[in-house]
Amino acid sequence: MMATAFITYVLWPRWPAPVTDPDAPALPIIIAGVTFNVPPAAIRAAVQRRAGTHDRIDLSFRWPSLEPPDPNAKPLLPAQDVPPAQALERVFVTIAAADDSIPPIERALTIYPRYTEAEASSGPGGLTLLPFRNGTPYQGEDLIYDAEAPGFLVSCTRNAGTTPGMCLYERWIETAKLIVRFPRDWLVDWRAVAGHIDRLIARLRPSAPG
Repeated sequence: MMATAFITYVLWPRWPAPVTDPDAPALPIIIAGVTFNVPPAAIRAAVQRRAGTHDRIDLSFRWPSLEPPDPNAKPLLPAQDVPPAQALERVFVTIAAADDSIPPIERALTIYPRYTEAEASSGPGGLTLLPFRNGTPYQGEDLIYDAEAPGFLVSCTRNAGTTPGMCLYERWIETAKLIVRFPRDWLVDWRAVAGHIDRLIARLRPSAPG
């Protein structure tokens, strides 16, 4: 009898919890034991628009307002004379469990030096640019950072024709990591970018340490 009941339970169809309307208030979403307040309209996959525990979520926000995109808006075709990075006007955020990942500062000190060139050069907005060597796993990318006040560090692909290079900025909050992706051309005003990212993270996790 117990075996029959168990098999019935396992095979009985179960449906996922209903997703939340995009216009609803922010949802409490838990990733790796860390709670975030996430506006449903910012969640890119409709199936993830529900409160509770997730393995990861993928978000997008309008730039520079940091408001969620209108889920009912149709994508606009950029004008021919508008640079792709400017036409994008989106910042993308992935929140996932850190697990056994290596923190970004530790990677910069112990992993990246194996693959970068020996000499750095001046980068956008007064940052320092250190290219990755060809033939390495990071070929075609650059490490770009603030050498005077360490804290801002991104890895970026390079612009290729009409395809804009993209930068990855990573921030850890306890056992969760946030990966922010934005166009490389924005680094010309990187201090404003860093400030906007700080404000965005503060909205998602008001109690996050600085």
